[in-house]
Amino acid sequence: MKEIILVGPRTDSVMPLAGSETQGSASPPEVVALGPTPPQDMVERLKDYGQEGSFSLWDEILPEERELLVRDIESIDLPRIDRIIRRSLGSRGVPVPSIEPVPESSVSTVEERTAEEKEKWWKRGLKAISEGKLAVVLLAGGQGTRLGSSDPKGCFSIGLPSNKSLFQLQAERIFSVQKLAAQSTEGSTSTVPIHWYIMTSPFTHEATRKYFQSRKYFGLDPDQVTFFQQGTLPCVSPDGKFIMETPFKVAKAPDGNGGVYAALKSNKLLEDMAMRGVKYVDCYGVDNALVRVADPTFLGYFIEKGVAASAKVVRKGYPQEKVGVFVQRGKGGPLSVLEYSEMDQNMCSEINQITGRLRYCWSNVCLHLFTLDFLNHVANSLEKDSIYHIAEKKIPSIHGFTMGIKLEQFIFDAFTYAPSMALFEIQREEEFAPVKNANGASYDTPDTARLMLLRLHSRWVVAAGGFLTHSVPLYLTGVEVSPLCSYSGENLESICRGRTFHAPSEISV
Repeated sequence: MKEIILVGPRTDSVMPLAGSETQGSASPPEVVALGPTPPQDMVERLKDYGQEGSFSLWDEILPEERELLVRDIESIDLPRIDRIIRRSLGSRGVPVPSIEPVPESSVSTVEERTAEEKEKWWKRGLKAISEGKLAVVLLAGGQGTRLGSSDPKGCFSIGLPSNKSLFQLQAERIFSVQKLAAQSTEGSTSTVPIHWYIMTSPFTHEATRKYFQSRKYFGLDPDQVTFFQQGTLPCVSPDGKFIMETPFKVAKAPDGNGGVYAALKSNKLLEDMAMRGVKYVDCYGVDNALVRVADPTFLGYFIEKGVAASAKVVRKGYPQEKVGVFVQRGKGGPLSVLEYSEMDQNMCSEINQITGRLRYCWSNVCLHLFTLDFLNHVANSLEKDSIYHIAEKKIPSIHGFTMGIKLEQFIFDAFTYAPSMALFEIQREEEFAPVKNANGASYDTPDTARLMLLRLHSRWVVAAGGFLTHSVPLYLTGVEVSPLCSYSGENLESICRGRTFHAPSEISV
């Protein structure tokens, strides 16, 4: 296991790896006695960027608090942060290109795929995995606050018969697909590990790392897992001034799941991928109970298309469903995601007169594939442009909760930089069971995700020749198939044919 720790706002430097000699031999920071006036050189630096107000309460804080304030300011890359603030706030009101529906030619739909194509893509994807060409990036910075838990969301159990957490389900799917890839290669005597890069946040990092350690990485080799933190950015007032959380600390917030690009670059993980021979990167969010991590079929399709980026999509369930959708920015322009909040009523309901379906129907579900070359390009381009989304939020401050601005990037911000892109439709009931709200809500709860998984796995068992019995209505239960038995319903005949399984239960190795 490799761990990369990023403390405070991201800088251009890389923190030492956990357990490395440099970390153990580092000298403690020199303690400098601070006088009644703040360090003049630091005040001048802050004035250069209009942030000298950060020292406005210097006279009122204790000597040790002054030291904390100086360290906090020193940890901020002021030129970078100033560029981000100026460009992001300056982008408000700038006209955007016209919005067009995604061209039909850019989407591989479920109904148009043949069994032969799926088999071809499956084999091609497994071959690439067996050659070590795929890495996986997990976006796991969120806490389970909306689920009633302060733990990292990936630690959450949705109540399956096995009581497995989201992290365990995903780890076992990686283990399973590694095995499938090894079995698909003639003469292969060893399994090539899929390296798993897990992006945490300052709020989830230590808990996530300890969770994996305490569970022995769910059977994966610890050396194939790397933890790294997304960055944070200062929260600012509408005129771009730092908001002080305390008299000696600038208020900060994570920089969004799109911070993954800068975090991969600043921690030299893109170089690490290249060193490992990685060509393709699977990137997904933690809160999907049905995610097919390292999906060979999707990878094979992606390789065949030869595009820089690709995304799995599901059709919108109904016009007012609160999901972002893929659009084209101008005629012949790049594909991007339009958030639900950016769509008006007419746009949500607009019908394609030829197909009879919604014109803007392809929902973004945070399941993406990129080439490593494209990730390098995106990391450089996003940093150069430095335009972040503006979210007006209540910020904890020395004045109580203050209305201010959090700056963040989203994973889909990369798509506008893609020279080529393709969308891959999936069936919601097979691959998309989001866990976002606590039980009792009307959608995207642990209960709804659990039932989707149990129903899917029950269909697998029946298709493999098995039978089900149940003591409660079957629409309320089902059987769970361990990922160690089957990744996506394959190879179950020898386990299930002619056998009867009582629901709810788990079929495991």
